[in-house]
Amino acid sequence: MKTLIPLFLLTSLLAAPLPAADAKLNELTDAEKKAGWQLLFDGQSLDGWRTYKAGGTIGKGWVIEDGILKKLAKVSGGDLMTVKPVEGDFELSWEWRIAQNGNNGLKYFITEERKGTLGHEYQMLDDAGHPDGKIGPHRQTASLYDVLPPKADKPLKPVGEWNHSRVLVLGNHVEHWLNGAKVLEYELGSDALKTAVAKSKFSKIADFGTKVRGHILLTDHNDECWFRIVKLRTPSAK
Repeated sequence: MKTLIPLFLLTSLLAAPLPAADAKLNELTDAEKKAGWQLLFDGQSLDGWRTYKAGGTIGKGWVIEDGILKKLAKVSGGDLMTVKPVEGDFELSWEWRIAQNGNNGLKYFITEERKGTLGHEYQMLDDAGHPDGKIGPHRQTASLYDVLPPKADKPLKPVGEWNHSRVLVLGNHVEHWLNGAKVLEYELGSDALKTAVAKSKFSKIADFGTKVRGHILLTDHNDECWFRIVKLRTPSAK
């Protein structure tokens, strides 16, 4: 049986161009708007974001400097979650950089029904300097954290430089991209994923590894990390 690919994602599967060098920070081009992209971070405020705990206050550990969202080291900010959940298929794109020995992550499929920030995490790490990097590739940058490793030859930039990452969800198919290269892909609900989840810290979460309606979340690991040009597109956005 052939898989029908939605038009809004067809170009993503064929190629994954990096952001244009002359693109304005946190602004969408006319072509991006036409393609259905929406900014999740406007570079000026945290409108559209909230704490995981409903009614909570975003801590002082999150600051905005020159259009960049920065997580301060050793200053509590709390995990930062989108107000709106993502419906169905989506493509998520963002740029980030990490401090030396730093750790952070972007999570998706975050649902409040789990009573905790337990979702699929695209790991962002100083692979060489942080202890998690020494545990194994399933804890390193671009992994599905603690579950599946990325390709060994992933094009990770040196600590302190900007990386461009993408997560693509199409049906039960998921891809992690790093700096223009697809470095990991897996199938939600597959036997292979179930086996990997069973060996991870998420083994007791009944629906982990299946497709759920959930939010996007930026983690607070108390290490310095920077984000910019965070954007999303879904079939309903066009």
